[in-house]
Amino acid sequence: MIDKPPVEDALEQVWFKSSYSDSSSGNDCVEVAAAPGAVRVRDSKDLPGPHLGFTPATWAAFLTYASAS
Repeated sequence: MIDKPPVEDALEQVWFKSSYSDSSSGNDCVEVAAAPGAVRVRDSKDLPGPHLGFTPATWAAFLTYASAS
C-alpha cells in the first residue's frame, strides 16, 4: 500500500464504481481510480474521505486472486 495523497489529488481523479458493488441505494459502493503509479480505492459513502493507494502490480495481483476465488 502507498501513502495517502492530499485530498485535492483524490478529487481530481476519475473514479469508477466497482462492477461488484450492488446496492439498492446506489451510494454503497467501492470506487477505483487510476493515477500515475497508483490505483486508488475509496468507499463512496465517505466522500471526500480517505482512500487507499496500491501499486499497479499489487492491484493486479489482488484482481488475479479475487477472480480465482
